[in-house]
Amino acid sequence: MCGRYVSPEEAEIERFWHIGRQNNNPFGRRFNVSPTSIIPILRLDHSTAELEFATARWGLIPAWWKEPKPPRTTHNARSEEAAAKPMWKGPLAKSRCLIPAVGWYEWKQIERTDPASGEIKQVKQPHFFYLPDDQLCTFAGVMAMWKPAHDDQWQASCAILTRDAVGPAAAVHDRMPVLLSKDSENAWLDGKITDAAQAIAAALENGVTQVQHHPVSRRVNIASNDDESLIQPLNIDS
Repeated sequence: MCGRYVSPEEAEIERFWHIGRQNNNPFGRRFNVSPTSIIPILRLDHSTAELEFATARWGLIPAWWKEPKPPRTTHNARSEEAAAKPMWKGPLAKSRCLIPAVGWYEWKQIERTDPASGEIKQVKQPHFFYLPDDQLCTFAGVMAMWKPAHDDQWQASCAILTRDAVGPAAAVHDRMPVLLSKDSENAWLDGKITDAAQAIAAALENGVTQVQHHPVSRRVNIASNDDESLIQPLNIDS
């Protein structure tokens, strides 16, 4: 799964993906992005065939959704089943996007000794995952537009495609985001590919799996904590 991640500032995104400056309420770097947040995404402007910066709610709301409240736990789409499920099939076929990131967090269950009682307890230790050389990375994303009842404004929302963890990530958690290689970003956004299963298969085949990670402070467990110290390495033996 991917329930928290680090988002680049808008200027970093514009430089890395060679996008013209927007100068519209620019996003700063965020170190603890949680579901339902408004996040930066990149989508293809089909009229110009160029990437464009946009924002969306992290937690997909399909266009056909009729309930007054958004669906829950739709921030991740499992790659193994997404192509067949109504929640994801349409967005995967017609509305794929890129979700820029600095890295993400996953939790590993470990044993720790309580210093007060000496009792051994099971705790979840967060780890921060990132690419070598601290490069920006891209999650394979899907998006949708939804208009609530009694509201004329369409709302953009998105989700991150996930997979079984492979490579170094598997030592910490059984799931990870689908990371796109730079060469596979255009294929993921290609509007001529409308078969959801085909799009997923290509993303997995060309996915990035060689990542680095280290344990970090459990302060990341609290969504309101949002500062650079969250990604600093933690000596869990101290």
